[in-house]
Amino acid sequence: MRILFIVQGEGRGHLTQAISLKQKLTSEGHEVAGVLVGKSPARRLPSFFTEKIASPVFSFESPNFLPTAKNKQANLLKSIVYNFTRLHKYIASVLYINHIIKETKADVVVNFYELLTGLTYLFLRPQATMVCIAHQYLFLHPDFVFPKLSPISLASLKFFTRVTAIGSTKKLALSFRKMREVPSEKLIVVPPLLRQEVLDATPHKGNYLHGYLLNSGFSEEIKAWHKEYPQINMHFFWDKKDVPVEMKENENLTFHQLDDSLFIQYMAGAKAYATTAGFESVCEAMYLNKPVLMVPTHVEQACNAFDASQSGAGAISGQFDLDILLDLSERHTPNKAFPHWVKQADWLIMREFRTDLLMDEMPAPALLHRMLTNWTGRLGRYLPI
Repeated sequence: MRILFIVQGEGRGHLTQAISLKQKLTSEGHEVAGVLVGKSPARRLPSFFTEKIASPVFSFESPNFLPTAKNKQANLLKSIVYNFTRLHKYIASVLYINHIIKETKADVVVNFYELLTGLTYLFLRPQATMVCIAHQYLFLHPDFVFPKLSPISLASLKFFTRVTAIGSTKKLALSFRKMREVPSEKLIVVPPLLRQEVLDATPHKGNYLHGYLLNSGFSEEIKAWHKEYPQINMHFFWDKKDVPVEMKENENLTFHQLDDSLFIQYMAGAKAYATTAGFESVCEAMYLNKPVLMVPTHVEQACNAFDASQSGAGAISGQFDLDILLDLSERHTPNKAFPHWVKQADWLIMREFRTDLLMDEMPAPALLHRMLTNWTGRLGRYLPI
């Protein structure tokens, strides 16, 4: 099959999931013809992604959360106003997505939670079959337990999630644990998509704290805490613009630009891990037996953090209170079932990409189009040109 990825590019989670899935698909003989990445002008695409995905990468402008003035928590009202003023750009992005789907002649589109993909299928109805994959699709599961948040916020989150999946034949919900399928939602629960580099890493307990900051404003909290505990060695990763690849505050505190191999190396040897509650890196920490401090920046991450805490990942906080993390590093008990669940990912996810399954679920016009394409292609082998 020819497959096109469309990836929501905020943070590193969906990006690393795309790298992992490509590894699995190509090992089965499928071709990833291209990768579309939705991003905002406020963020840049990490160089590790373009190097490791090893397929043509196209970018387009996509709606995104904007941080507050201090570049910490997401500012919902500001984000809504900002995205509304850029509506004309998002319309152009929808047209561009449809164009790339046609240009790459994709049989299947894999959507990593990108809103504009759902809108493309709503308004332009591409022929390619769409499969959605992300942890967020678990929010549509009737057994998912939400934290105590505003009903309006949760309803908005579910609505947003449904819009990303308009036109999909199935939704693969990445989960910390096994849960039942929900046929009425075309929802299949699968293990996290961890890359081979993570699975091959050898964990050990070092003498430093490790972390990832989605919004660089949280670095002020890290620096303030470090003044109280200057003897603690810390390595934090961010995607802050216009700073060196490695920025040393002093001999015991270093900020690194996102480098995924280096990130995993530091994760494997860390004492504990602090993050803004993205799903992927929490899974990596759990797989490598690291306790996690989770500091959500918006409602989606608050749900991620609550779900992770139910699976024994660690603790939730409103700020980077690393006292909590130091305490966790001494008393945390890893979830022993989690690595076994992760190791089932290959067959549980890849079975959903079998051609016969996708063709069984394909809409009739798309199925007819594929059959005609395959038939004329085979016929062409025997006819003179």
